[in-house]
Amino acid sequence: MNDIIHDYLLKNIPKSEPFFEALEIYAKKHEVPIMEPDSLHCLLQILDIQKPKRILELGTAIGYSALKMADKLPNTQIITIERDEERYQQSIHNIARYGATDRIKVILTDALEGSEEILAYGPFDAIFIDAAKAQYEKFFHIYTDSLAPDGVIYSDNVLFKGLALDMSPEKQRKLRVARKMRHFNDFLVTHPDFDTTTIPLGDGLSISKRKKTGGKS
Repeated sequence: MNDIIHDYLLKNIPKSEPFFEALEIYAKKHEVPIMEPDSLHCLLQILDIQKPKRILELGTAIGYSALKMADKLPNTQIITIERDEERYQQSIHNIARYGATDRIKVILTDALEGSEEILAYGPFDAIFIDAAKAQYEKFFHIYTDSLAPDGVIYSDNVLFKGLALDMSPEKQRKLRVARKMRHFNDFLVTHPDFDTTTIPLGDGLSISKRKKTGGKS
């Protein structure tokens, strides 16, 4: 049934425009990690409801998801971080071709080492974590303080192809990143200041929002 549901959902996602379809083909050919179409579609729908004015994206790659967000949210400013020089240049090229250089700023730095520079662009209404999987918890700790009071943190790949859920000793010994993602998921759901839900689309998308303080009057 899971395959039937997944195929059904994919068939109901609108076909990409030629510009984005070309990026998808390039990413597949060159093994560039981009969001799965179903989880991306879900993320864009939620962002369209949230209407964030400023988004921080950790993990630009070739600029695909930043451009999809910019396309969906024409009044939103996006700050996106990439540490790989080649992909940084590719993202700059793609953003310029799309005509979004005034709305998307790409910073060439490591999200851990360059945090001071990145934080200067805050606060952010939404933070999208899609960078080095083993560092998700560190990213969360560093950038939480730059999140606006009603902001939301989105984390992609949290199910890690299902491997984060496989707790068999043999698998967990071999797959360090899977262990890290499992630990990160546990960290999110037990965090005292955030409510988190995980949507099992694509490779897993977690949505974390600060808990409301105070009770009813």
